[in-house]
Amino acid sequence: MAGNSQMNSSKGAWKSAIFIIFVEVAERFAYYGVSGNLFSYLIKEVGQPTATAAKNVNIWQGVSALFPVVGGFLADSYTGRFWTILFSSIIYLTGLALLTIAVSIKSMAHRHVFFFIALYIIAIGEGGHKPCVQTFAADQFDENLPEEKAAKSSFFNWWYVGIVCGATAAVLVVIYVQDYVGWNFGFGMLAVAVAAALVVFLIGSRTYRRQAPVGSPFTRVAQVVVAAMRKRKLSEREGRGICEEEESSCIGLEGGVRVHTLVRTSKFRFFDKAMIIDEIDASSEKRNQWRLCSVNQVEEVKLLLQLIPIWFSCLMFAVVIAQLGTYFTKQGSTMNRSIGPNFQIPAASFQVFTGITILTSVLLYEKLFVPIARRINGHSSGITILQRIGFGLFLSIITMVVAASVEARRVGIARKHGLTDSPKSVVPMRVWWLVPQYMLTGLSDVFTVVGLQELFYDQMPIAMRSIGAAAYISVVGVGSFLSSVLISIVQEISSKSGHKWLGNNINQANLHYFYLVLAALSAVNLCVYIFISKIFVYKKNESEGHSNVKE
Repeated sequence: MAGNSQMNSSKGAWKSAIFIIFVEVAERFAYYGVSGNLFSYLIKEVGQPTATAAKNVNIWQGVSALFPVVGGFLADSYTGRFWTILFSSIIYLTGLALLTIAVSIKSMAHRHVFFFIALYIIAIGEGGHKPCVQTFAADQFDENLPEEKAAKSSFFNWWYVGIVCGATAAVLVVIYVQDYVGWNFGFGMLAVAVAAALVVFLIGSRTYRRQAPVGSPFTRVAQVVVAAMRKRKLSEREGRGICEEEESSCIGLEGGVRVHTLVRTSKFRFFDKAMIIDEIDASSEKRNQWRLCSVNQVEEVKLLLQLIPIWFSCLMFAVVIAQLGTYFTKQGSTMNRSIGPNFQIPAASFQVFTGITILTSVLLYEKLFVPIARRINGHSSGITILQRIGFGLFLSIITMVVAASVEARRVGIARKHGLTDSPKSVVPMRVWWLVPQYMLTGLSDVFTVVGLQELFYDQMPIAMRSIGAAAYISVVGVGSFLSSVLISIVQEISSKSGHKWLGNNINQANLHYFYLVLAALSAVNLCVYIFISKIFVYKKNESEGHSNVKE
């Protein structure tokens, strides 16, 4: 064991995590360099209607956020996180290179075909990259070493700062280059950044702690379900005890990181039947894992089950966030964006205010809010993870209400100046009116997204943490699809009254009504979330005592 400790001290922690962070910063730089201005490209270059462009952006973002479920499964089960990151980065780089070539093709028909092919190759690269990079970086901190456990506590906040730095740089620089220099130069910058990050990642490869794949984690879940079904008529009183056989002391981590036994809980008690020893189990020389499961294995399944309602209750938040790169941008494109006589700010570049808000808020949260809250309630993180997520959901409601108010004012000014039938005319209203909704989006991100990252890492079984990362990412993906569905439903219903809420000419549209619908749905969703969080039981290890912390 001493040798393992020495091995751990020579690898991992911040000296390893910093290399991995570079990869994530470059990936976020590239992703937002594509997604941040994709809506404008589809309208200006492809000639798609506003609602169609919004739906296509949402679909691509949804696919990009759902592929990580597959990537996370492969990483945990077969390939490992290091190799998954490496291969997916190469695929990502290939997609960016093809995208750069596609926008340089003169034939419009061929350009559009190659553009969308490249776009979805990037989505495939996202599938292996997103679920593994953050988890791989967090794996560099050994929870059995107090100093590294403390470092991991603040890791998620600083990790998010890195992500936002990459995204903000893309919004400030890349979007400007795309709009005023050329799309090929803009996308080419992204390819160079990812290539450089890939080199940095390989340079640090000898310092990484790596977790070996352990086979399909879903097999363990299936074993619990099957064993419980087989003993569905058996009560614990009728059994000959329960299987408390301790799991293997390690799961393939270099350095032998110990897997702590989970405390038994009273939730989802049907699955407790899987751990009851019956006559057949007692007479068997070797445990049949499809008939008898350990307490730890059953509790891992319970952890998964109680995260599912949390996942569903965060979908409306993702719908709100989906408006950032679509209708928020459309609003800004109709307003006065001039600075001086010769310079106009690209409409999509106003997403930088979301990034700046996130950067500022994370620093204030970590350095000011957490210490104060810790003194008040004694909680090591200031507030619980679920409280953090819930406050972000509340802020998303405020975001939509503010956005609706600003949009109602913008439409009113357009009507007052007779611009209702002139969608390409500039409404005499300064674009700075949109800043509050961009900032509120960033503030809600700090609470909800970082909270989801930590929740789906901390509360997942250790062998399924890449899938956990994919699960929180898929919230954004499904939310993007849901946004497209809501757009279609609103278009269908509003068209029956002869006036589409989300038409191409938003001076005639009722975009503010759409925002209010999202606010109302988010309010209902928040009530559901509060109910779910009240019955949530946090993971507890035997070494930490037998009491369960409830939220």
